[in-house]
Amino acid sequence: MEQLKKKVQDRSLKFKNLSTRIFNGKSLVLSQSTPYEVITEYKQARVRYYAASERKYKEPLVFVAPLAINMAIYDLYPYRSLVKYFCDQGFDVYLLDWGQLNYKDRFLNFLNFIDEAIPYCIHKIREHAQSDQISLHGWSMAGIFVLLYTALHQPNYVKNLIVLGSPIDSYASGSIGKLYRKINYYLSQNKKIKQAIYSGLIPKQFLHTPGLLNAIGFKVLDPKGWYEGHKQLLLNLDDQQLLHEHATLGNFLNHMVDYPGGVNQDMLFNIWLQNPLKQGMIQLKDKKIELKKIDCSLLIGAGRSDQMITADAVRPLSELTNSHDVTFTLIPGGHLGLMSSQKSADEFWPVLSEWLDQRSTKL
Repeated sequence: MEQLKKKVQDRSLKFKNLSTRIFNGKSLVLSQSTPYEVITEYKQARVRYYAASERKYKEPLVFVAPLAINMAIYDLYPYRSLVKYFCDQGFDVYLLDWGQLNYKDRFLNFLNFIDEAIPYCIHKIREHAQSDQISLHGWSMAGIFVLLYTALHQPNYVKNLIVLGSPIDSYASGSIGKLYRKINYYLSQNKKIKQAIYSGLIPKQFLHTPGLLNAIGFKVLDPKGWYEGHKQLLLNLDDQQLLHEHATLGNFLNHMVDYPGGVNQDMLFNIWLQNPLKQGMIQLKDKKIELKKIDCSLLIGAGRSDQMITADAVRPLSELTNSHDVTFTLIPGGHLGLMSSQKSADEFWPVLSEWLDQRSTKL
């Protein structure tokens, strides 16, 4: 009788949890619980400041976010939060939040970020932190941003540079890299088509992608991960932590932000298809940006199971700068997991903290 009663209670709990997940999923979301202060704004962008629990280092750690994602990835769970972890390690943390870009921002391109927004925000961060130097972190597209910003401006105040999961040799990125190589080859056979596509003649409204499309695209690129997540939830509906984590990650993936058409032009047609960074340089309008002008300490990371931007696509950066202090490491997880998974938190976050500890000024 007791066993029957327990089975009924278990089924009731599972049904209740499933119902809550489907109809009131927002009540389960745990992300962005770490308190912060907005110290400055630049157009729609904001700079968040997360104060160290007990400040140990003079140089702050500055996270530059990629486009399309929302900021939840940096503060996903109270017990597994990237910003909170480094605050607890003694770093003042700043996060460049690009805000809710939309169709009116379709003309924004790489230079708007690396030559305007990032320089302004970092100037304000250095003032606020009362520190001449900073450690600068970029993941995915933001890794390209911080690389090109540092190479273009050669700021002596970027003491440490961290680049994770960013395509340097795009053709080396598995099957999708081979596809980009083929597309570029076929485009090169017709000079008129090549000129039209690569010179920016395509109207930006045709290249602009809304957040909903980005959310769908992210799931399409990792269908196995999406399927496994739902499967694990259905098999473990009595697991409260899994329930909260599934809702939190789902909320993150379902609320992507627009990619401006100009940024898509630079990322897709320049970096991915033409693959200039493999040669250590890129031309953006009238600016020739060379990676060899970077000479600060450099940590490069790639996800061990990243199928979007493979380790082979990231690794060439090790040979393209003038830095005498270069570290390359593999990080547990795929493209998203290298930032947020439990294995990354357990294995890589302490490695990054130790790397920064050895290269930061202790108070």
